[in-house]
Amino acid sequence: MLQIKNLKLIHDKDYRVLIEGLSFAVNPGDKIVIIGEEGEGKSTLMKWIYSPTLIEDYAEAEGERAISGEKLAYLPQELSPEDAELSIYDFMLEEPQFAELNPAEISAISKSIGLSSDFFYDTRKMNTLSGGEKVKVSLARILAGRPTVLLLDEPSNDIDLETLEWLEDFINKSKEGVVFVSHDETLIENTANRVIHIEQLNHKTLPRHTVVNMPYRQYVAERLHTFELQESKAKLERREQRMAEEKWRKIYQRVEHEQNVISRGDPAGGRLLKKKMHAVKSQGRRLEKQRENMTDIPQFERQINLMFDYDAYIPSGKMLLSLELPELRIGDRVLAKDILIEARGGEKLCIIGKNGAGKTTLLKIIKTELERRQDIKVAYMPQNYEELLDVEKTPMEFLEKNGSKEERVMINNRLASLRFTPDDMSRRIKELSGGQKAKLILLSLTLSGADVLIMDEPTRNFSPLSGPVIRNMLAGFGGAIISVSHDRKYIDEVATRVYVLEGQN
Repeated sequence: MLQIKNLKLIHDKDYRVLIEGLSFAVNPGDKIVIIGEEGEGKSTLMKWIYSPTLIEDYAEAEGERAISGEKLAYLPQELSPEDAELSIYDFMLEEPQFAELNPAEISAISKSIGLSSDFFYDTRKMNTLSGGEKVKVSLARILAGRPTVLLLDEPSNDIDLETLEWLEDFINKSKEGVVFVSHDETLIENTANRVIHIEQLNHKTLPRHTVVNMPYRQYVAERLHTFELQESKAKLERREQRMAEEKWRKIYQRVEHEQNVISRGDPAGGRLLKKKMHAVKSQGRRLEKQRENMTDIPQFERQINLMFDYDAYIPSGKMLLSLELPELRIGDRVLAKDILIEARGGEKLCIIGKNGAGKTTLLKIIKTELERRQDIKVAYMPQNYEELLDVEKTPMEFLEKNGSKEERVMINNRLASLRFTPDDMSRRIKELSGGQKAKLILLSLTLSGADVLIMDEPTRNFSPLSGPVIRNMLAGFGGAIISVSHDRKYIDEVATRVYVLEGQN
């Protein structure tokens, strides 16, 4: 059994407590998802569980990590630069036990991840593989070490729908305990049987965590229901308290007035009023004690607030795009053939397809075509955020256009509504998390005045709790959206038409 006891994580840079008092155990067959907003310690927690040395250069930890006969395996968010340059075979050899496996064992691993055994001996470099292939080979390498607990940090990033469905099946069938971080709500809903929710309350000054033994969807529903009941009860108690206190104040003022005007020639009346005032003050002390014992207003992380500050509109009959491509290629490599895409005003198109089919390349061609038009305004969200972001700037510097006081106040308020703290706002963009960079670009889109949005994986870096806000905002956009996505909820809730890009095998 793997046990974490009373863990406290502190970020060295700003001395912010990320996690405090976290305890849980991982048993065989557990499928534990760790959720929370960006920058709240999910990846740091995963690294510390695997090896505390991985966080020594930027965070401090207190607590106990007890491993009883367990072997841990860790899948990081991204390949290291060194691993990316290795051949597939050399990458596999980084796990010493791979060389000791017999053909039957290698065949069992290849079958479990959906690749042929020969794939492991390929001389292609890891950085030439698709997102799905990288995840599968990385899983194959850690499985070769015969782990008993799998720690998977964002395994669902940058993989296509087919691989996402495979990953769900892989997690569900795993006999090992699995702890994973993911932004993919569908993956979480279809796999997790336990939830660890990390939060930062009061402008990221108060850490809180919740550990529950239930599926994610049930957790979200019960959490909301509990908060609603608690809030209703707290509001009712406060309303009744205000009425009781108002009634008490009137009695107190009346008795006080009577004491002030009573004649000194009426000592019996004075004694009676003194006794009455004593009773009134006693009642006041009871009301004060009652206030201290009232049900707390529930605290929870503020939901991000993001909306367009203008009303985009394109007539539904207006043709925006009619693109025919006999071939889609990069250099000499043909990615896809016989492409025809049309888009009209108000539509929200989503392009899907396997990794390597050319979706991002096609989206950039569409962007170039639409930017030539004078009758529409286009805004773009790339998959690689640094195509747009000057990482040496602060968020304010990136977003401001005229530098006026009014503009700066508006931007400051918008960033705060996206849960940027003052420290976050003063940092260089290169120091922000992927989710914060995604928020910056989405915020810039809401201020752009564009009526056509070109978006490459618009929801990929948002937490499961922020995802619904983003989808609702995009579904309500009055202009047109042309996007690439593997997010099944985005496809279901936002897209009005879906194009499947069939790559060349």
